[in-house]
Amino acid sequence: MKSSLIILLSFILGVLVARFHYLPDLLLETDYSIYILFLLMFLVGMSIGADIKSLYIPLRQYRMKVLWVPVATIVGTLLFCFLLGLCLDGISLRETVAIGAGFGYYSLSAVFLKELAGADIGTMALVANLLRELFTLLFTPFLVRYFGKLAPISSAGATSMDTSLPIITRYAGESFVVISIFHGVVVDMSVPVILSLLYLF
Repeated sequence: MKSSLIILLSFILGVLVARFHYLPDLLLETDYSIYILFLLMFLVGMSIGADIKSLYIPLRQYRMKVLWVPVATIVGTLLFCFLLGLCLDGISLRETVAIGAGFGYYSLSAVFLKELAGADIGTMALVANLLRELFTLLFTPFLVRYFGKLAPISSAGATSMDTSLPIITRYAGESFVVISIFHGVVVDMSVPVILSLLYLF
């Protein structure tokens, strides 16, 4: 919760600093986001490579059943965003789906979509995916009570393996830690793939 609020405040501070021209012109004239994207992709690869056991241990323990959790999260999110996109004016169906395809991974999806679809969509992705994480952190007890112990894992999206993991563990139980980490890794890996496919054509 604390880290999410710090990120949100940092974003607001960045907007204010740029808006009131407290930054050198050099920083505003050059677009560094593509280099940040390259760095983020490298770090994602490193984090997955360093913890590759989190992928095959759950598969060995729960067999293929554990795959249904991230698949349900990915398909459910994309389907809901598709249906939502049909009802929205002013934003295309592809962009609505792309924003949802961040799966709570606000840092990567925001930079990715800024490059692919522009600053407005990148900002929407940042806010929407940050709100997804905040929702999970605030409402996990409610989700567990009324929708079951897998609900907060799905709600957390990519953050089920890191920032949302402590609260998921607290309310769903330690037996769901391995599933939560596996879910986060798979969903995490799907973000750049799905976003790239959406803007391939």
